Amino acid sequence: MKVLAVDTSTMIATCAVIDEEKLLGEFSISQEMTHSENLVPMIKEVLDNLDLKISDIDLYGVAVGPGSFTGLRIGIATVKSFAHVFRKPIVGVSTLEGLAFNLPYNGIIVPMIDARRDRVYTGIYRRGMGNLSNILEPSIMEIDELLKILKKDYDNVMVNGNGALLHKDRILNTLGEKVELAPIGLNGCKGASIAELSYQKWKEGETQDYYSLVPDYLRESQAQRELRKKES
Repeated sequence: MKVLAVDTSTMIATCAVIDEEKLLGEFSISQEMTHSENLVPMIKEVLDNLDLKISDIDLYGVAVGPGSFTGLRIGIATVKSFAHVFRKPIVGVSTLEGLAFNLPYNGIIVPMIDARRDRVYTGIYRRGMGNLSNILEPSIMEIDELLKILKKDYDNVMVNGNGALLHKDRILNTLGEKVELAPIGLNGCKGASIAELSYQKWKEGETQDYYSLVPDYLRESQAQRELRKKES
Protein backbone atom coordinates (compact mmCIF):
# COMPACT_ATOMS: atom_id res chain seq x y z
CA MET A 1 0.00 0.00 0.00
CA LYS A 2 1.42 3.36 -1.05
CA VAL A 3 0.81 6.30 1.28
CA LEU A 4 1.26 9.99 0.46
CA ALA A 5 1.34 12.36 3.43
CA VAL A 6 1.87 16.09 3.81
CA ASP A 7 2.42 18.50 6.69
CA THR A 8 2.07 22.26 6.26
CA SER A 9 1.47 23.12 9.91
CA THR A 10 4.58 25.28 10.29
CA MET A 11 7.05 27.15 8.08
CA ILE A 12 8.26 23.76 6.88
CA ALA A 13 6.35 22.20 4.00
CA THR A 14 6.97 18.49 3.79
CA CYS A 15 5.61 15.51 1.87
CA ALA A 16 6.56 11.87 1.75
CA VAL A 17 5.60 8.61 0.08
CA ILE A 18 5.93 5.27 1.83
CA ASP A 19 5.05 1.76 0.72
CA GLU A 20 3.79 0.22 3.94
CA GLU A 21 6.97 0.14 6.06
CA LYS A 22 9.39 1.38 3.38
CA LEU A 23 10.18 5.07 2.79
CA LEU A 24 10.23 5.74 -0.96
CA GLY A 25 10.81 9.49 -0.97
CA GLU A 26 10.53 12.66 1.10
CA PHE A 27 10.77 16.38 0.31
CA SER A 28 10.96 19.06 3.01
CA ILE A 29 11.68 22.76 2.66
CA SER A 30 11.51 25.86 4.84
CA GLN A 31 11.44 29.16 2.98
CA GLU A 32 9.48 32.35 2.53
CA MET A 33 7.26 31.04 -0.27
CA THR A 34 3.74 30.26 0.87
CA HIS A 35 2.71 26.63 1.00
CA SER A 36 0.13 27.32 -1.70
CA GLU A 37 3.02 27.99 -4.08
CA ASN A 38 5.29 25.08 -3.26
CA LEU A 39 3.21 22.16 -1.96
CA VAL A 40 1.80 20.76 -5.20
CA PRO A 41 5.13 21.18 -7.10
CA MET A 42 6.85 19.35 -4.22
CA ILE A 43 4.39 16.48 -4.42
CA LYS A 44 4.80 16.30 -8.20
CA GLU A 45 8.59 16.29 -7.84
CA VAL A 46 8.54 13.35 -5.44
CA LEU A 47 6.05 11.35 -7.49
CA ASP A 48 7.86 12.04 -10.78
CA ASN A 49 11.17 10.86 -9.32
CA LEU A 50 9.47 7.69 -8.11
CA ASP A 51 7.78 7.19 -11.49
CA LEU A 52 4.39 7.30 -9.79
CA LYS A 53 1.14 9.08 -10.57
CA ILE A 54 -1.12 10.61 -7.95
CA SER A 55 -3.69 7.95 -8.87
CA ASP A 56 -1.20 5.26 -7.76
CA ILE A 57 -1.54 6.38 -4.15
CA ASP A 58 -3.73 4.11 -1.99
CA LEU A 59 -3.97 6.22 1.18
CA TYR A 60 -3.56 9.93 1.96
CA GLY A 61 -2.35 11.31 5.26
CA VAL A 62 -2.25 14.91 6.44
CA ALA A 63 -1.23 16.80 9.56
CA VAL A 64 -4.35 18.49 10.96
CA GLY A 65 -2.66 20.76 13.50
CA PRO A 66 -2.23 22.59 15.67
CA GLY A 67 -0.14 25.12 13.81
CA SER A 68 -0.45 27.86 11.20
CA PHE A 69 -4.10 28.50 10.34
CA THR A 70 -3.35 29.27 6.69
CA GLY A 71 -0.81 26.47 6.33
CA LEU A 72 -3.17 23.87 7.74
CA ARG A 73 -5.98 24.89 5.42
CA ILE A 74 -3.69 24.60 2.39
CA GLY A 75 -2.38 21.15 3.27
CA ILE A 76 -5.75 19.71 4.28
CA ALA A 77 -7.57 21.14 1.25
CA THR A 78 -4.93 19.72 -1.10
CA VAL A 79 -5.05 16.21 0.34
CA LYS A 80 -8.85 16.21 0.62
CA SER A 81 -9.11 17.08 -3.07
CA PHE A 82 -6.87 14.13 -3.99
CA ALA A 83 -8.88 11.76 -1.80
CA HIS A 84 -12.15 13.03 -3.28
CA VAL A 85 -11.08 12.84 -6.93
CA PHE A 86 -9.50 9.39 -6.67
CA ARG A 87 -11.93 8.02 -4.07
CA LYS A 88 -9.18 6.95 -1.68
CA PRO A 89 -9.18 6.90 2.15
CA ILE A 90 -7.71 9.77 4.14
CA VAL A 91 -6.27 9.96 7.66
CA GLY A 92 -5.72 13.08 9.77
CA VAL A 93 -2.77 13.07 12.18
CA SER A 94 -1.97 15.48 15.01
CA THR A 95 1.05 17.63 14.16
CA LEU A 96 2.25 17.19 17.74
CA GLU A 97 1.99 13.40 17.49
CA GLY A 98 3.95 13.58 14.24
CA LEU A 99 6.71 15.62 15.90
CA ALA A 100 6.86 13.22 18.84
CA PHE A 101 7.02 10.29 16.43
CA ASN A 102 10.22 11.77 14.95
CA LEU A 103 12.15 10.84 18.08
CA PRO A 104 13.31 7.23 18.66
CA TYR A 105 13.66 8.01 22.36
CA ASN A 106 12.58 5.63 25.11
CA GLY A 107 11.35 8.20 27.59
CA ILE A 108 9.20 11.29 27.81
CA ILE A 109 8.84 13.24 24.56
CA VAL A 110 7.49 16.79 24.55
CA PRO A 111 6.93 18.42 21.14
CA MET A 112 6.45 22.18 21.14
CA ILE A 113 5.11 24.43 18.39
CA ASP A 114 5.36 28.18 18.84
CA ALA A 115 1.92 29.68 19.53
CA ARG A 116 3.29 33.22 20.11
CA ARG A 117 2.95 35.39 23.22
CA ASP A 118 5.18 33.03 25.23
CA ARG A 119 2.83 30.10 24.58
CA VAL A 120 3.32 26.76 22.87
CA TYR A 121 1.13 24.06 21.42
CA THR A 122 2.27 20.94 23.18
CA GLY A 123 1.51 17.46 24.43
CA ILE A 124 3.39 14.90 26.49
CA TYR A 125 4.15 11.49 25.01
CA ARG A 126 5.96 8.37 26.18
CA ARG A 127 7.65 5.88 23.89
CA GLY A 128 8.22 2.37 25.12
CA MET A 129 8.52 -1.01 23.40
CA GLY A 130 8.29 0.76 20.05
CA ASN A 131 4.91 2.35 20.79
CA LEU A 132 4.05 6.02 21.33
CA SER A 133 1.42 6.79 23.96
CA ASN A 134 -0.13 10.15 24.80
CA ILE A 135 0.03 11.31 28.44
CA LEU A 136 -1.08 14.94 28.07
CA GLU A 137 -3.57 15.66 25.30
CA PRO A 138 -2.59 18.34 22.73
CA SER A 139 -3.14 21.75 24.30
CA ILE A 140 -1.95 25.34 24.32
CA MET A 141 -0.24 26.77 27.39
CA GLU A 142 2.33 29.28 28.52
CA ILE A 143 5.87 27.92 28.30
CA ASP A 144 6.49 28.58 32.00
CA GLU A 145 3.40 26.54 32.94
CA LEU A 146 4.61 23.62 30.83
CA LEU A 147 8.10 23.77 32.31
CA LYS A 148 6.63 23.78 35.81
CA ILE A 149 4.73 20.57 35.01
CA LEU A 150 7.80 18.91 33.49
CA LYS A 151 10.09 19.90 36.38
CA LYS A 152 7.66 18.59 38.98
CA ASP A 153 6.48 15.34 37.40
CA TYR A 154 8.96 14.06 34.80
CA ASP A 155 12.58 12.98 34.28
CA ASN A 156 14.43 11.93 31.14
CA VAL A 157 12.61 14.37 28.85
CA MET A 158 13.43 15.11 25.22
CA VAL A 159 11.89 18.15 23.53
CA ASN A 160 11.60 19.10 19.89
CA GLY A 161 9.81 21.50 17.54
CA ASN A 162 10.19 25.18 16.72
CA GLY A 163 8.81 26.10 20.14
CA ALA A 164 11.61 24.15 21.81
CA LEU A 165 14.17 25.99 19.70
CA LEU A 166 12.61 29.36 20.46
CA HIS A 167 12.60 28.76 24.23
CA LYS A 168 15.81 26.70 24.33
CA ASP A 169 17.58 28.75 27.01
CA ARG A 170 14.57 28.86 29.30
CA ILE A 171 14.05 25.10 28.94
CA LEU A 172 17.66 24.29 29.77
CA ASN A 173 17.81 26.73 32.67
CA THR A 174 14.61 25.34 34.21
CA LEU A 175 15.00 21.61 33.63
CA GLY A 176 18.78 21.23 33.58
CA GLU A 177 19.89 17.60 33.41
CA LYS A 178 16.29 16.39 33.18
CA VAL A 179 16.01 17.45 29.55
CA GLU A 180 17.66 16.82 26.19
CA LEU A 181 17.16 18.82 23.01
CA ALA A 182 16.42 16.88 19.84
CA PRO A 183 19.00 16.87 17.03
CA ILE A 184 18.50 19.56 14.38
CA GLY A 185 17.16 17.14 11.79
CA LEU A 186 14.41 15.90 14.11
CA ASN A 187 13.10 19.31 15.21
CA GLY A 188 10.98 19.98 12.15
CA CYS A 189 7.82 18.37 10.85
CA LYS A 190 8.51 15.32 8.67
CA GLY A 191 6.23 13.94 6.00
CA ALA A 192 7.59 10.45 6.65
CA SER A 193 6.34 10.51 10.25
CA ILE A 194 2.86 11.61 9.17
CA ALA A 195 2.85 8.91 6.48
CA GLU A 196 3.85 6.13 8.89
CA LEU A 197 1.33 7.24 11.50
CA SER A 198 -1.36 7.45 8.82
CA TYR A 199 -0.64 3.89 7.74
CA GLN A 200 -0.75 2.67 11.35
CA LYS A 201 -4.05 4.43 11.99
CA TRP A 202 -5.51 3.08 8.75
CA LYS A 203 -4.64 -0.48 9.83
CA GLU A 204 -6.49 0.24 13.09
CA GLY A 205 -9.54 1.50 11.19
CA GLU A 206 -9.03 5.20 11.95
CA THR A 207 -9.83 6.75 8.58
CA GLN A 208 -11.86 9.95 8.14
CA ASP A 209 -14.42 11.18 5.67
CA TYR A 210 -12.88 13.83 3.41
CA TYR A 211 -16.00 15.95 3.80
CA SER A 212 -15.72 16.16 7.57
CA LEU A 213 -11.93 16.23 8.08
CA VAL A 214 -11.07 19.67 9.48
CA PRO A 215 -8.04 21.38 11.06
CA ASP A 216 -7.47 21.13 14.81
CA TYR A 217 -6.51 24.71 15.62
CA LEU A 218 -6.79 24.39 19.44
CA ARG A 219 -7.70 28.09 19.56
CA GLU A 220 -9.61 30.69 17.61
CA SER A 221 -7.92 32.56 14.79
CA GLN A 222 -7.06 36.24 15.29
CA ALA A 223 -9.90 37.21 12.94
CA GLN A 224 -12.39 35.11 14.93
CA ARG A 225 -11.24 36.62 18.23
CA GLU A 226 -11.60 40.16 16.88
CA LEU A 227 -15.07 39.39 15.52
CA ARG A 228 -16.16 37.94 18.86
CA LYS A 229 -14.94 41.10 20.63
CA LYS A 230 -16.99 43.29 18.30
CA GLU A 231 -20.10 41.17 18.85
CA SER A 232 -19.80 41.19 22.65
